Amino acid sequence: MKTHSAQRIAIFIDVQNLYHSAKNLFKARVNFENLIKYAIRDRQLVRVFAYVVKADTSEDNVEGKVISGEGAFFDALKNLGIELRVKDIQVYASGFKKADWDVGMAVDAIRLSPSVDTIVLATGDGDFIPLVEYLQAHGKLVEVMAFAKSASGKLKESADEFVDLAEKPRVFLLKAPIAK
Repeated sequence: MKTHSAQRIAIFIDVQNLYHSAKNLFKARVNFENLIKYAIRDRQLVRVFAYVVKADTSEDNVEGKVISGEGAFFDALKNLGIELRVKDIQVYASGFKKADWDVGMAVDAIRLSPSVDTIVLATGDGDFIPLVEYLQAHGKLVEVMAFAKSASGKLKESADEFVDLAEKPRVFLLKAPIAK
């Protein structure tokens, strides 16, 4: 896909989706700084959002704290100019835990879409296919950045461009292994 310097973009990052994909596929962490730089290329960034989950207790271990954005991770994302959207994890009576940002991410993308030409979705979650179709029907280009092995096939097909983060591990992954 051709890009140009007048093209306005917004980036929406599903932190949990990318975190778990990088962890499970590569035992590594995502380099969000490089992800953003690659997404922008020569274009005008309007806004970038990251959707994170705040852990409910210290029981959630190091992993929970990393994906929740607590402490240093929150600060690192903010220092990149990312606007954080934070949600507390929901714990059900059965002990089941859920933290889902799909609707919030979709609403933000729709709200911001009149101000941009291209929406970049950094997620492999197939639940975003209706969002992609809606944005395209309203004249927006939609790019998806994710790890192909863990991304929805239909999401990859529906996007105007799909960037497989696994094709450039030195760019999109941090060498430091994650805690188990």
